[in-house]
Amino acid sequence: MANSRQAHLTKAKKGKNDEFYTQWSDIEKEVNAYIEYNPDVFRNKIILLPADDPFESNFFKFFATKFNEFGIKKLIATSFAPSPIVNTQLSLLPELIPDIDFEVSGDKQIKGAYKIELNEVIDEDGTGTVNIEDVIKRLQKEKDLIDSGQNSQILSYLKGDNNPDGISRFSAGDFRSEEVTGLRNQADMIITNPPFSLFREFLSWINPLEKQFLIIGNMNAITYKEVFPLIKENKIWLGTGMGRWISGFIVPETYELYGTEARIENGNRIIATNNALWMTNIDHGKRHQPLSLMTMEDNIKFSKHKNVKGHEYSTYDNFDAIEVPYTDAIPSDFSGIMGVPISFLDKFNPEQFEILGLDNPTDEFIGHGPLLNGKTKYRRIFIKKVNK
Repeated sequence: MANSRQAHLTKAKKGKNDEFYTQWSDIEKEVNAYIEYNPDVFRNKIILLPADDPFESNFFKFFATKFNEFGIKKLIATSFAPSPIVNTQLSLLPELIPDIDFEVSGDKQIKGAYKIELNEVIDEDGTGTVNIEDVIKRLQKEKDLIDSGQNSQILSYLKGDNNPDGISRFSAGDFRSEEVTGLRNQADMIITNPPFSLFREFLSWINPLEKQFLIIGNMNAITYKEVFPLIKENKIWLGTGMGRWISGFIVPETYELYGTEARIENGNRIIATNNALWMTNIDHGKRHQPLSLMTMEDNIKFSKHKNVKGHEYSTYDNFDAIEVPYTDAIPSDFSGIMGVPISFLDKFNPEQFEILGLDNPTDEFIGHGPLLNGKTKYRRIFIKKVNK
């Protein structure tokens, strides 16, 4: 079944059918880990949610709801063209679409792109509490302003880029457009689930050495030449979970529901994957938790893995390092170089281990795949214990 899920994701990537929308529960679970580590992590920060339709996105819904609790300075969300699952997550359409600025089709889908900029969230309905309903009421007021011919400081239309010859370069709401790039420049943090097919370009656009970010990607992104060097240099890292830690994505009606865990919940079509992950440069507690490991001798005696228990650790045919097929089989008393699966990064503690390189032909560290008994092992990261 894992291969089936991977095949569908690969097909989606090639077809750019990567409209995967994140569930509230997964966002909350991940973000709470950063809050627990640093309660002020979002305080006085400008947060940009690009490619997150503010009328649909659970990212917008979550951070708008938590605006005051987190002490957010400003929340910006932008849309990109009409979404295939419009009005399925956050029921703000079509009532809140300004009549004069947005073209709405017969099926109530917006034909333009827009942005929302929140500088405050207050108790609009007088209930004594602040929640998403207050955001909805505020947006309704802003929509009324626009419909009466006045300007709104919160809700506005995105125009996109145009070359001098009038040919559009990047359409309205595209993260690469001058408009959204300008919003990026003023943001402190960028948080979203970007299209898988544009992950490399999106990460580069973020400029992770200058901007804090929290995004979702594919596990294979770890090995990208644009990504791995940053992980190796401890400039970016994984979030608090990967694989099944992300319980599933909401997909449009046109997307096939596949796999045993595909389901429909509250009217949303959800697919579950086992190869998605959070990637970030925002610190969290999990990455500072040391792995509890057995010695090499105890692994050989007591490991739960059949290909470890009762077997000596093997050295690669073409490289002076031992093969460690599972993260929990890393020997605590081995000081040499070890080849571990890329899933090791989910448990990586930079105070405990140093990342040396990747088994990539273009990587300067090794320059080839590691061979074991004449066979090339699947992707390996080379690590070494930190000497203390």
